[in-house]
Amino acid sequence: MLTSEDKILVTGGAGYIGSHTIIELLASRSAHVVSVDSLVNSSHAVFDRIERITGKRVVNHHVDLCDRSAVEKLFAAEPDIKGVIHFAALKSVPESTNYPGRYYRNNIISLLNVLDACQTHGIPNFIFSSSCSVYGNIDVMPVTETTPLQRAESPYAYTKQVGERIVDDHVLAGAGMRAISLRYFNPAGAHGSGLNGEDPTNAPSSLVPVITRTASGRIPMMHVHGTDYPTRDGSCIRDYVHVCDIADAHILALERAGSGAMEAMHEIINLGTGKGVSVLEAIATFEEVSGRGLNYELGPRRSGDVVAVYSDTTLSERLLGWKARRDLHEMMRSAWAWEQHLATESVR
Repeated sequence: MLTSEDKILVTGGAGYIGSHTIIELLASRSAHVVSVDSLVNSSHAVFDRIERITGKRVVNHHVDLCDRSAVEKLFAAEPDIKGVIHFAALKSVPESTNYPGRYYRNNIISLLNVLDACQTHGIPNFIFSSSCSVYGNIDVMPVTETTPLQRAESPYAYTKQVGERIVDDHVLAGAGMRAISLRYFNPAGAHGSGLNGEDPTNAPSSLVPVITRTASGRIPMMHVHGTDYPTRDGSCIRDYVHVCDIADAHILALERAGSGAMEAMHEIINLGTGKGVSVLEAIATFEEVSGRGLNYELGPRRSGDVVAVYSDTTLSERLLGWKARRDLHEMMRSAWAWEQHLATESVR
């Protein structure tokens, strides 16, 4: 169990999943959390929200993790780190297909720099934010951790495939590091307080923030990308997981890495609900929860999207004792509460 004496470094701490994980680290474990985030796709206001929810102020180092010397200075300035949770990465699938070089440079170089610093400073526990996108287009569902990886459908997905290999090789090199890569499916929802959620500074590509922004009028119309997929209603199928459940899993993974109970020095674990939801079903659930009709149109497929993917949950339950607790209705309720909170913030 983590305590207030355990210093945890969270990279990408101002991001969507990073900020919710920090909240859970502070609220449920009282851990000593340090963040590093260049704020390239987030805002320093996130730390005000974290403080409002938890009553605790988190120090953020404004550092570009692709700058090797800056990363080394950061780790030297923060001694006695017990574990690193590495979220920092660019994550838009469509953007990655348009700017692949940017994704390869950012996501891979930053990971290498952080891992090298962990080795130099003897940090024993490393949690890598991976993705179900590593599986590519597969025919057999649900997906298990032993499902063979197919060709990555986007540069973003490929950076996660490569990232897992990089983590594995660092562990095998005998650095004394224990690592867990978490392949989570589609994070959605917001903190139960309605005070923190997904709010990227760039245009969102994830489905739920697009839905809520359309409902609030920030996006005039949303597009359903593809209605001719071989699925039950023609739209893509995904496994949506509440962001707070995912945050809990990262903490459990960090505690597992530090417990000495791991079955291998690098474990890979899926985080999903085991249920697939189509884009059109997600829209219908939001309309039910919010009582609002969405302005959307049906359109062609989007480059980089896989047809369907949802997780087998056996390993996460056995190794982490983790199972998603919040359903799609709660994801939509909390995401909509967050969107409404943002509207009140903007008029102050």
